[in-house]
Amino acid sequence: MTRNTPSAFTGPLALGLLSLAALPLLVEAAGPGPGRLSSQAEGLPREFNDYFFDVPLAVHVDLDGRPLGEALITLDRRERVQLIEFTNGEAYQAHDPRRQRWAELLAEPTALGDCTGDCREDLVALHYSLYDSRLSILTRTAERSSADERYYSLPDEGSHGLILRNQMNISAGRHEQTGRYALQGQGSLGDWTALAQLQADRSEDSRYGTRHRVDQLYAERVQRDRFYRLGYFMPDAQGLSRQPRLLGESPVTALGIMYGSSDSLAVDNAKPSATPIYVTPNRPGVVEIYRNGVLINSQPVQPGLQAIDTKVLPGGIYDIEVRLIEDGRTTSSSEAFIYKPSNWSDPDQPWRYNLYLGQRSTLLSNWEEDNDHSVSAGALFNYLAHARVVLGGSLQRVDGYNQYGLSADWDALQSLKLYANLFHTDQHGEGYDLQALWTYPMGNLVLSRSQNWQRYPRLRGEREPQAARQVTQSSLSWQHRLNQRISTHARVAEADGLYGGTSLDLGLVYHGTLMGSQANWRASVFDRPGTSNTDGARNRGVNFTLSMSLGEDGRRLSATLGSRTAVDGSRDRNVSLTYQQALDHHTLRNVAGTLSGDRYGAALAGNVQFQNRALYGDAYLQNSSYDNAVSGGLNLESTVALGAGQVAVSGDFQAYEAGMIVDVESDFADLQLRADTPQGPSSTLRPGRNVIAARAFRPGQVQLDFQHHDAPTAVIQPPSFSYHLNRGAVDYQKIRVMRTVTVLGRLLDPDGKPIKGVLVINHASRSVSEADGFFAVEMSESTPTLEVRRSGVRLCFLKLDSGHARRENQVLMVGDQQCSTDTLAASEGLGQGEAG
Repeated sequence: MTRNTPSAFTGPLALGLLSLAALPLLVEAAGPGPGRLSSQAEGLPREFNDYFFDVPLAVHVDLDGRPLGEALITLDRRERVQLIEFTNGEAYQAHDPRRQRWAELLAEPTALGDCTGDCREDLVALHYSLYDSRLSILTRTAERSSADERYYSLPDEGSHGLILRNQMNISAGRHEQTGRYALQGQGSLGDWTALAQLQADRSEDSRYGTRHRVDQLYAERVQRDRFYRLGYFMPDAQGLSRQPRLLGESPVTALGIMYGSSDSLAVDNAKPSATPIYVTPNRPGVVEIYRNGVLINSQPVQPGLQAIDTKVLPGGIYDIEVRLIEDGRTTSSSEAFIYKPSNWSDPDQPWRYNLYLGQRSTLLSNWEEDNDHSVSAGALFNYLAHARVVLGGSLQRVDGYNQYGLSADWDALQSLKLYANLFHTDQHGEGYDLQALWTYPMGNLVLSRSQNWQRYPRLRGEREPQAARQVTQSSLSWQHRLNQRISTHARVAEADGLYGGTSLDLGLVYHGTLMGSQANWRASVFDRPGTSNTDGARNRGVNFTLSMSLGEDGRRLSATLGSRTAVDGSRDRNVSLTYQQALDHHTLRNVAGTLSGDRYGAALAGNVQFQNRALYGDAYLQNSSYDNAVSGGLNLESTVALGAGQVAVSGDFQAYEAGMIVDVESDFADLQLRADTPQGPSSTLRPGRNVIAARAFRPGQVQLDFQHHDAPTAVIQPPSFSYHLNRGAVDYQKIRVMRTVTVLGRLLDPDGKPIKGVLVINHASRSVSEADGFFAVEMSESTPTLEVRRSGVRLCFLKLDSGHARRENQVLMVGDQQCSTDTLAASEGLGQGEAG
């Protein structure tokens, strides 16, 4: 070798000089229109020819007239272009799915000019201009309007797969044991999606003991902005931004057909409800959340005003029942409303609607002896009356009764939102609810009121309907931030009922430091209506809480001191201490323990959160200081994905519209990769089998990178991959992470002359030799071989001897390497022909 390292910029620099020197000649040669490569090259001085063909050139790449990025390419004398790689620039996104697709399509030599062969990605023509060093890509979508791009097309060849979601929720105490197991299967067959959902549950108030039934079993197809559903289903709203509330029975399962708009299909998500749900336990307890009489989640709670975690609840718009259990007894039960809709603001499509018609039916169920096979029918709609006003309506026939509902969402101002519902059900009653949400830079104010007049259906023999029972609930919540460290909150509520009345909660929170660690101080005072757990006396008290971190290893400590009304109506002073530890364990994620005391004695509570490749969940256990009763709960979730001939289990808590099974082979045992998708959350990949969630219908790109900043000297192959899946479909991808070293050398032919413009390929990467034969390429240390290609034809196969090369850190200098066809025969048995 005459020099140690080649310059990576030899080709691009030469091109820049070439362009400046030959510019007058090129203008004259090209004429008024773009010319062929041969005609553009004719105007070049002879000494520049070696730096135009078969060497790396730096170019701008345009897609349909819009910049796509900067790249390195090679051109050959057969009017072909080959894209080596895109180079990241500040003006472009480092991970652009379009760039990845075109990098894959142009990785092999592709003819310039009109596309006449493999015209993937709707390719029409390719053109290179030496005048401004630009590669232009023209596709059939160049003049497509935004209206044409409003909908994603389904996968060209359909897609297949099956995703099974398993959920188990258990809550047990001295007086009551409840539990539920639910299985949801979602599969794709071509352009159709099939969904099956079944569940079994057990509660003390069920005369059937363990109940079971099939909730849904149907097939569905989405076509542009419409969906068709056929089979046995629950007619819940699909793709509606606002569904009016109803009074009376919810629509039961029906055997029939459903049709409607499909702006957003119902999927679980990890967003909180737009309307928070508060509970005010007097003692440590448990909140149980029921939907249609079935437990869907339970959470431990501590005394004081607090919002329950709604992120773990299914997406959609529906009613729930919230039960507060203290010392093994249900001390309160209230109705609440989950509001987790999709966004909608397209004035060109002002209507959203669902229509269904079928026969009321039950399948494989022992829930009830119901011989009613009446007609179930309904029409639900939304209308975008204004960019800030969404109107909703509902007309349904449920359980032999007509139900009517109207709703309105009005963004009156940028900071003021108003919600309203009006509903009526024959022989059941009518009602309304209103909510106003005002936000300002330092806080928000929420005012809500609901009122209904409930009746019971007229029984046989009754001449007059029963008198209506009025139920009213009102609340006002205010949160205000005084500065970066101090915030306040206040809530006033009034409700009817046996233990109804006015409740008041006030709080002050200070964020600061204590002994060098972040700490929060909170003071609150409350005055609430009495319950059975206070012997009917009003519950009045005060709480002081300190919560602080203990270092940077996930430890946290909190302490509470306060007073409240005791079980017999007298005063009760209480104290508690909680220690929490975040864990970096292969299964355990968080553990916490609480020691509390009051006038009745001491109590212990503990909870643990866990997650691994197969399972996600939490468990808690606590005892009561009042009667030493023990209660506990368990929430488990797991997902099984089947597709592309593979099976995988996942413990990631994500919404799986579709999925990707990813196998990671790595030279590093403890490696962690980060997988990013434009439409979804990031996932962590480890060596072995993984499952990641994918967005259905939309073509997507998964970008891979190392999880931590101190990334090893390694390469990920491939660094990204694309997908396009139907809902319920599962695809497969294999990833290799290889320890690498940079190889510098020079290629010579059998006569000792430099070989320029050839691809030098290894499993880890590829590069192009320059005019003097020098090359630089990343090579896998475990596979020290290089393949040399020209125009898609193998020239030779090199097996490097690192023992005779000079190494400096992560750079291996191999000197002159002779490339001859003799090395091809030796490589036949190695199976390395497709490296890279």
